[in-house]
Parts: sequence; C-alpha cells; structure tokens
Amino acid sequence: MTTTLPNIEISEALIRRFDSLGPRYTSYPTADRFDTHFDEHSYIKYLENHEASSTIAPLSIYVHLPFCASICYYCGCNKIITKDHGRSAKYLRYLEKEMAMVASHLHAERNVVQLHLGGGTPTFLSEAELHELMGMLHKYFNFMPDAELGIEIDPRTVNPTMLSMLASLGFNRTSLGVQDFDPAVQKAVNRIQPVEMVEEAIDASRTAGFLSVNFDLIYGLPKQTLQSFSKTLDDVIRLSPDRIALYNYAHLPGRFKPQRRIEESELPSAEERLQIFLMSLRRLLDAGYVYIGLDHFAKPEDDLTKAQEAKSLHRNFQGYTTRAECDLIGLGLSSIGKVGHSYSQSTGILDEYYEQLDAGQLPIKKGFELNMDDVLRRRIIMNFMCSEPINFKAINNTYKIDFLSYFAEELAKLQQYQEAGLINIDSNAITVTPKGRMFVRAVGMVFDKYLQQATSAQYSKLI
Repeated sequence: MTTTLPNIEISEALIRRFDSLGPRYTSYPTADRFDTHFDEHSYIKYLENHEASSTIAPLSIYVHLPFCASICYYCGCNKIITKDHGRSAKYLRYLEKEMAMVASHLHAERNVVQLHLGGGTPTFLSEAELHELMGMLHKYFNFMPDAELGIEIDPRTVNPTMLSMLASLGFNRTSLGVQDFDPAVQKAVNRIQPVEMVEEAIDASRTAGFLSVNFDLIYGLPKQTLQSFSKTLDDVIRLSPDRIALYNYAHLPGRFKPQRRIEESELPSAEERLQIFLMSLRRLLDAGYVYIGLDHFAKPEDDLTKAQEAKSLHRNFQGYTTRAECDLIGLGLSSIGKVGHSYSQSTGILDEYYEQLDAGQLPIKKGFELNMDDVLRRRIIMNFMCSEPINFKAINNTYKIDFLSYFAEELAKLQQYQEAGLINIDSNAITVTPKGRMFVRAVGMVFDKYLQQATSAQYSKLI
C-alpha cells in the first residue's frame, strides 16, 4: 500500500525502513538533556545579558495552568486533578510573583508577540480568574497589537459565553482537545465529549471571532480501529478546523501513572496504527488540508501554510509557529523557556514552586547552556523540521566553518536518505524533497550529537 502527498507516493516499505524511535525536536538539545547545573542564577544571567544585544528579540510567553477537574487516562502532561477551584486562585497569586520577578530582569522595551495558555486545562479557571490572569500579564509585559494569543480548550469546560469572553480578552487562536469521537474510545480513556459538544465549541469560537481553530487528535488509543477512526475523521472534516494535529499515542505506563488504567490488550497493534496513520494522511490531504510536517496539517489559507510556502515556518515548544525567532518565557509549574542560547525549566512540584517563590527565588529546576556547536546544530535540525534548505554558504558565513569538512561524518550518513529520495545534496545545499517531509525527524537525528549519550527519555516513533 502507498499513500500520496501531492504528486508523491510514499510506500509502506519506505515508512517501515525509516520509522525508528527519536525526539520530536521542539528544542535542540532536547529537554531530556537539561541538567541541574543550570539554576536561577544562570537564568537571570540570560534574562539580563541577552537584552544587551543590539537586536532585542521579541517575546513569546507560555503559561502553564496545571489543574484539571478529571483525569484523561492517556495524558502525559504535568497536571493536578482537583474539584477544588480555590486552588487556582492561590496559583494565580504565585504566578504574579513569578511574572514580577522575571519582568524585573527584562528590558522594558521587550515586546510580546505570542502568548499560549496550556495545561492541564486553562479553562478550569473561572471567567473572573482568566480576566485576572490577562490583567497580570498586561501589567508586567508589553503586548503588541497584533500579538498571537492562543489557549488550549477542553470542550467539556466551555460554553459560548466563555468563548466570547476569551475573544474579548484578545485571544484569537484556540486548540480543542478532541482526540477521538468514538464513544467506546472515549469511555476507555475517561474523556466523554459527544461530537455535538465539540461542534458547539467550534461554532461558538468562530462566532466569537477566533482566527484559527485547531483540533488535537490521537491515534493508537484503546479500542480504536481503522473503521472507527475513519468515522471520527468524517466528523472532523465536516467540522473543518483550520489546523489539525494528529498525534501518535505513546503508551508509557511506567512513566505516566494514569496510563496504567488503560488495558494494553485493547490498544491497536503497530500494524493497525500504521494503517490508521496512512488512512488519516490520505483523507486529510483529500479533504484539502496541507501537510505542514510531522503530524500537523492546515488549510491552504491558514497562516501556517503561508509560512511554509514563504519558508518562514518556525518550531518551538508549542510546535510549529509563524512567528519569527523569539525568546520564550515560561511561567508556571514545569514550564520551559528559551532565552538567548539557553533553555530553562521550572520545578514540576507545586509545593516546591510555591516555596521557592516565597523565598524570593525563581523556581528554575534545570536547564541548558548551548555552546556554538549546539547553536549550529540547532539551526540545522530546526531547518530540517521545517523542511527548509541547509545552505552551506550561509552556514559557513555565520558560523565561520567549512560545512563539508565540519560535517563530513554526517554527510556520509545522509547518503541513505538521498538514495531513498528523501533529500537532495549538491555542492550548495541540502534540500528536503516533498517525499522527505514525512521523515525530517530521522534526517535531523543525524546531526544530534547527544543521541549517542545515555538518557532516561523514552522517545516516540518517528511516524
């Protein structure tokens, strides 16, 4: 069996050949390489020193809101299951402490061009609390008028009034956790949300004026079949979201306790997963969606598609983005930031988060300082992830190297991908072919020098 990108056929044999395990490269080096030598003082150094650059990078802000009213068995996020809405009020007080401390180390002219609220369930917060949160953010950070403001939404926790309120606060993009519409699958993962509920949420989002609506889907969940997921796609295509993220479920019960409630015998086999993925790819392309990369799709008129066409697509911890390279400020429990040539991550333990802020300390648990080889490899890997060419002359001029000799070993390893028609290598550049866009993680791994070192991470399948 083969599947078809526009004018390109990709065989199952090719997928099986290159479908190993590997990072998703929302960063390089990846988060499993962060260490505790990077602390609050390291983070402050980058917050303060990077502003001295002649070019002040814009800011992207991520706020982690960890609370959920109920547990979804498949979830691997850092979350707190509670019915006590008083806990979010306390959390907001500490978020403001963190915002004030971070802002005190930033240049006053740093402008925010992107905000994303994730979780957990951001809409666990009441309407009053969401107003309070946005007021705090505007108090400490300068938002540009055209800033992209996104929020993750659990359709079970919103109504048209709340969605209209979110739009009034400036949110213009939303992502709905759909996963699967099949009732048996929803019951197996403890997330009951009829298609009518999601349809109401997407209609209300559009009425409220959201510019883009994303659906998150997951294949490989218990009780899923090729036929059942095809029916889910019937509804997805009818509802016509602007973007779709189609994730492969990673069953890691040893790492994520909620997954222990999933019956492994009910999971589709590896062969069934592959068939579900190939069917989904074909159906979404036939419905007019453009394949952006990895597991992301967008309508032709969406900004992601336009960025891909203009070769201005970027990738960060929120996935693919249209915004230029930003410094990312992470706020809240377990949040990740990227400032200059550094990554940082806050503690994932709530009591520890509170204790450190009470002590007047930023809650940084670990991070990473990139050397110039890391920065160089990050540029190359992220170019691959966005299917953009690796121009040898541009790399040589920027990093003062000779690409062909510096990466002689990597170029030799790339030959198998060139022979398979996934990339083209000539005297000037490495270019990802249309067929190769499905395999960019595998190609990027060739330049990842840390893959040879031990890690506790459990990587997902590349496809």
